[in-house]
Amino acid sequence: MVFTPHTRGKPCIFPLLLLKLCTIKKRLITYLSSHIRQGRLCLSANCTPGIYRQEILGHLLQLNEDDRRLRFGTQTPDEVILHYVEGLDFNRDVLFGVFDLDLKLIGIAHLAYLPEIKGQARAAEFGVSVLPEGRAQGLGTALLQRSAVHSRNTRIETLYVHCLSNNKAMMHLAQKAGMRVEYAYGDADAYLTLPPASPATIVEEAANEQWADLDCALKEGLKRSNQAWWWLLGRPGMAR
Repeated sequence: MVFTPHTRGKPCIFPLLLLKLCTIKKRLITYLSSHIRQGRLCLSANCTPGIYRQEILGHLLQLNEDDRRLRFGTQTPDEVILHYVEGLDFNRDVLFGVFDLDLKLIGIAHLAYLPEIKGQARAAEFGVSVLPEGRAQGLGTALLQRSAVHSRNTRIETLYVHCLSNNKAMMHLAQKAGMRVEYAYGDADAYLTLPPASPATIVEEAANEQWADLDCALKEGLKRSNQAWWWLLGRPGMAR
């Protein structure tokens, strides 16, 4: 079917509709992209472990040898990563993630609750990884802040990070957050004492969860619209 500027003497609104939809889509992509650069698109993955376990595995397997060593503190083959993902306890720990416009998981934070010891502060260990295309955008900082707020709201008093002392990215992240860093035998331990939860942190976390749901819905809708454009116009280049 061929669309012309006029059909039976009446203006054809189809080209105008296409132009309007293209404008809306462009603005939505620009808006979401700017928020990705700001590192605000953090999504809790602990509510649907069956779906996200494969996403987490795929993310970690994309890390190269050096990135895996910095993330886990040692050489980490695929088999070890598979065992790690299979052993994730979503009923005990919490994971937060950052998804790009294509709903690809580009950043993960693992908040592992440490066993309680009588007479000692309740603590949780923080671990994070970001794929190369998501680095230098503040995503690690956003994930740390998100984890700190959740820790406060779940009565965690100390946030703990263990990594290699030559992990410059993690050391920068820890020092930027005001963590106390201790070095020993090539390793580094960083500690952040957290204040108790407050009405502000509870509201902040609720708002973060609402934003995460909205962000996911927007990206899913954008992905579906791309598929519709592809089908309608037959232009694969328009589908991400």
